[in-house]
Amino acid sequence: MEVVPPRIPEQSAAASGPKHAGIEAGLGAELAPVVSGARRRALRDGDRRIDTAHLLHSLLECDPEVRAVFEGGPQLARLLGYLVQRSIGYGLRWRSADENSGAVPAPARGSWSPVAADAMGEAYERAVLRGDERARGLDLLAAVVADPRSRAVEVLGRAGVDLPRLRERVENGHEECVGGGDAG
Repeated sequence: MEVVPPRIPEQSAAASGPKHAGIEAGLGAELAPVVSGARRRALRDGDRRIDTAHLLHSLLECDPEVRAVFEGGPQLARLLGYLVQRSIGYGLRWRSADENSGAVPAPARGSWSPVAADAMGEAYERAVLRGDERARGLDLLAAVVADPRSRAVEVLGRAGVDLPRLRERVENGHEECVGGGDAG
């Protein structure tokens, strides 16, 4: 029997609005460890919300297709190093700031940031357009890097990742995965 780590309480539908109710419902089973990892990371880091940088960090740890779209070992190592620094609070001033459009009041600890919630919804929409019922890691990565408000976009930029090139590699990765070709 699989041991399930304690969960951070999810944001209630009333607190988040109908758009964010059930935001995890369209994510595939392969993304369950990503979501769980992002929750644990936010809790451990003492962050109010689970944001896109938490999702990015968990995607890199859990999903080999996501790791494959980055341009080799040095870029991935630099990015993971930056995310680890962020998780221990080194050099960043995000502890008190929410990843937020500014229109939503700060909720209880453990809820999704509006940008992360939107990214998860967008990942599901990408899957549906592709003909799948559930989103995969590349869907979520594509949605996370598409939003300029995303904390993950800021992390990627600081780590020296070429965002237009990454977006292209994500799209090509999807084509290879869906088309049956070799990913990589």
